[in-house]
Amino acid sequence: MSDTPSQTPNALSLQAQYDASDLEARNFKASKAGEFPFRSGPYSSMYTGRPWTIRQYAGFSTAEESNAFYRNALTNGQKGLSVAFDLATHRGYDSDHPRVVGDVGKAGVAIDSVEDMKRLFEGIPLDSMSVSMTMNGAVIPILAAYIVTAEEQGVSPEKLSGTIQNDILKEFMVRNTYIYPPQPSMRIVSDIIDYTRQYMPRFNSISISGYHMQEAGANEVLELAFTLANGLEYVRMAVDRGMDVDDFAPRLSFFFGIGMNMLTEIAKLRAARELWAKLMRKHFNPKNPKSTMLRTHCQTSGWSLTAQDPLNNVVRTTVEAIAAVLGGTQSLHTNSYDEALSLPTETAARIARNTQLILQEETDITKVVDPFAGSYAMESLTSDIIEQAQHLLDEVESLGGMTRAIEQGYPQNKIEAAAALRQARIDKGVETIVGVNKYIPDSVEPVDIRDIDHSSVRESQEEALAKLKKERNNERVQEALDRIRATAKTEDGNILEAAINASRVRATIGEISEALVDIWGRHTASHRSIKGVYSSVYVADETFEAFQEKVRSMAHRLGRQPRMLIVKMGQDGHDRGAKVIATAFADLGFDVDMGSLFSTPDEVVKQAIENDVHIIGVSSLAGGHKALVPELIEGLKAEGVDDMIIVAGGVIPEQDYTELKAAGVTAIFGPGTPVLSAAEEILTALHNRYPG
Repeated sequence: MSDTPSQTPNALSLQAQYDASDLEARNFKASKAGEFPFRSGPYSSMYTGRPWTIRQYAGFSTAEESNAFYRNALTNGQKGLSVAFDLATHRGYDSDHPRVVGDVGKAGVAIDSVEDMKRLFEGIPLDSMSVSMTMNGAVIPILAAYIVTAEEQGVSPEKLSGTIQNDILKEFMVRNTYIYPPQPSMRIVSDIIDYTRQYMPRFNSISISGYHMQEAGANEVLELAFTLANGLEYVRMAVDRGMDVDDFAPRLSFFFGIGMNMLTEIAKLRAARELWAKLMRKHFNPKNPKSTMLRTHCQTSGWSLTAQDPLNNVVRTTVEAIAAVLGGTQSLHTNSYDEALSLPTETAARIARNTQLILQEETDITKVVDPFAGSYAMESLTSDIIEQAQHLLDEVESLGGMTRAIEQGYPQNKIEAAAALRQARIDKGVETIVGVNKYIPDSVEPVDIRDIDHSSVRESQEEALAKLKKERNNERVQEALDRIRATAKTEDGNILEAAINASRVRATIGEISEALVDIWGRHTASHRSIKGVYSSVYVADETFEAFQEKVRSMAHRLGRQPRMLIVKMGQDGHDRGAKVIATAFADLGFDVDMGSLFSTPDEVVKQAIENDVHIIGVSSLAGGHKALVPELIEGLKAEGVDDMIIVAGGVIPEQDYTELKAAGVTAIFGPGTPVLSAAEEILTALHNRYPG
């Protein structure tokens, strides 16, 4: 047996063997669950008294349809609700806004007002149901509508339990469902923390999210370090505004993604608890021990899901769920096997839910607290992750904290480089993805997917909005919106409290959001491209170099480098795929432009013509491609442009390929397509378009 350490994608070394000397070298000191620094768990009993909470993150189409889905899941063993909101809702637009054509109801439930929120939770008692809501941009009106919905159920705020996952710093790093610039966004978080500490003692005021960093390509160490750095920034902000750390820190929650590197993912969760406990004691010296305890919600990785041979995803989510549980999470969402293709069907959701029920009720995992405690390998890995994460935390501190680090692009560049590196490793076959780059089946049975008719959803939402605006007292609505604007202009008052009053009189999600836009404006991110990371995996690789020569040959034929515009249309902010493609194609020799996030088809047409590109690559994730791509092609035709090659990539179900190709799309690349394969097909299309 070789004792040579193997290198993981996160630069951790995995030894073939560990023994007591490894613990001595790392100055390991044993501790029990429930004891500072909580490496083995925040509570002495952990799962022996009560297992983790089973969650499923779901929502689609209309509030009525999502409500039926939730009630069925709760009947069949789910313990808490995790709500997925529509992309338009995230971005603070009502469903009738012209920028959200193609988006409504495709990636979550459309919520335009408290009336929609009431329909969403109909028959679900909010005094006994823990509700987790992921919402960043429009977090103020959404949380307000939830509080008013409970109020009209007869449930007062102090009885509400759950979490609002409003980690806005992470949005500026990776997810991009922001609305406002960083500083006013932090004001929003502060006001939420302040309101909930006073009136909602059972509710987690913020969920600090590493999950979306992992989705964007961060390895375990980057995810851990930057998540904790975000947490420190929020605590400092609240303390600086005069809040006592013990009044809110016990209700902070952290959200991690769990990938396929099982041992390091377990170690990551254990390391997170120890690091956070020590950081809180060092920087804030809280009196309440609960203020130093890191509480965790986890979700199995979206990165791991593949559109190819998708039933393998059942195994992947099972492995990841086991890692989360052995790492000591307090609640868990397992992805459905079909989430690489679309929103989960009832069947896929049941399998995902049963994965957790089986772990809870058919194994003995819940009978042992931290079964890995004392393991030479696990304790060594936990210590290694702490050391590496601490180094990154020190880097962030040296830059002035996380807000300033984000402004300088430090975490973004680290994550983008990690994403490009991993994609290159997968493309080259250094990392195995079963069914994608190894053990590829000759044929795969088609999987039923949930397809949302966004047009009918939008029409029904527009009708509901028109009815709401006709029946409400519009004078009272304007007074409430004016109060929001006044509160936003000064440090006086609480924005959430003002929004609750506006929601009571039936101001819409979009109206409340736009009232704040009137004062703060909308944030526009700038893209910083990275170079050389993807190609670093292919140093001295003959295939890669041969392809670069083909690109140079095409450049000679065209009289310039082949130029490609990569765009994200609609309100989906996931841009990992687009950025990886941009980086990889630039390394191959293409001239690459990145379009602005949240572009409309008309805006893309204008940019493509101005930049005189040969290829437009559309990155899709949330299902808007069926409406937006044909509109883009028609827009080009209207301008007399018929020589640009249109390709599409991302989460596009095979069932949509025929429709897109009929509209004029030259090639479609599903998740897992090697970059070199896509580039070869695009070069062939260029040869056919420009035969020389």
